[in-house]
Amino acid sequence: MRHMREAKLVVVQAFGNQSEADLAKSALDGAGIDAVIEADSVGGNRPDVAFHTGGYKVLVREKDVAAARAVLNPPKKRA
Repeated sequence: MRHMREAKLVVVQAFGNQSEADLAKSALDGAGIDAVIEADSVGGNRPDVAFHTGGYKVLVREKDVAAARAVLNPPKKRA
């Protein structure tokens, strides 16, 4: 994770609340993809601010974007 500070980070997906972003980050962590959550929630005191400023953004290294999107948006299975 230390190397994330040195890498270009890209928003892979934004979510409407912290819980959804945490689940996405956990899925990415489980797939071996480092991720961070960015949100302006005034230190957690005003989650509504994050919602109005673009949500809870999950960021990954630029080189991991395609793999991260595949984890967060897997192909739909046909019935």
